[in-house]
Amino acid sequence: MRKFLIAISASFLLMLSCKGGKMAGDDGEAPSDSVEIVDTASVDTMEQLISDTPMPKAADELFDDFFFNYAANRKLQLERTVFPLPLVIGERTDTITKHAWKTEHFFMHQGYYTLMFPNRSQMELVKDTAVSNVTVEKIDFAIKTVRQYIFNRTGGLWMLRKINIIPLYKNDNASFLKFYHQFANDSVFQTESLYDPVQFVGPDPDDDFSQMEGVISPDTWPAFAPELPQTMIYNINYGQTCRKSNQVIFMIRGISNGLEMELTFKREGSKWQLVKMTT
Repeated sequence: MRKFLIAISASFLLMLSCKGGKMAGDDGEAPSDSVEIVDTASVDTMEQLISDTPMPKAADELFDDFFFNYAANRKLQLERTVFPLPLVIGERTDTITKHAWKTEHFFMHQGYYTLMFPNRSQMELVKDTAVSNVTVEKIDFAIKTVRQYIFNRTGGLWMLRKINIIPLYKNDNASFLKFYHQFANDSVFQTESLYDPVQFVGPDPDDDFSQMEGVISPDTWPAFAPELPQTMIYNINYGQTCRKSNQVIFMIRGISNGLEMELTFKREGSKWQLVKMTT
């Protein structure tokens, strides 16, 4: 994905509309500026630093601290993967030997990662040191499969213990994922899937420590629409599930720059809609 924070530049248009009483984009002109968030040089440098530095023991307290070390460090992957590693595909179980293991960098090279939560309270699971079972999902829309990397912590150490490969339709978030794929790839469908209006929360240009709120109507959405990952996304499941939820908070987080975006979707009946965007 070239850039996901087109929404940041668009937010400045929205800020003008909130302050001046006129919705940005009324003159029909699209914004010419945008903000790049993927700095591959920074990601490569960060990976090298992680690889060259022994992982501190405290990193096993939180899964995220462990996982970023694991994804960047081949030596650590070999140490923290249980071999032979079970690989379950449908009814068949194979194994991967230590010799055959190929380093998996997950989302590190794309400069961002994605998360899905059914509500804000479950976001706290990310910081919960009691969490001991986590599944990292590699969701491939092109081949309609989900590769699940299953980690658990025993004896205070996080270990990769199994990989499952399942069809996309069997995933706990299948309903939302089917919708999201079309939403990310079809601009007409995207506009049709907007709540009117979409709530917007973004940084206040006059106060670095404050945010401001506004709304986006469907006719001005093209000026604000972020560029979303279209063919593959990741999800880290700390125990949350969106299977029976009528809400999904879809998050995109930059790896090395702290930038973040939230898209909140709600379902009425069988129809999902974007109701809020936060940058």
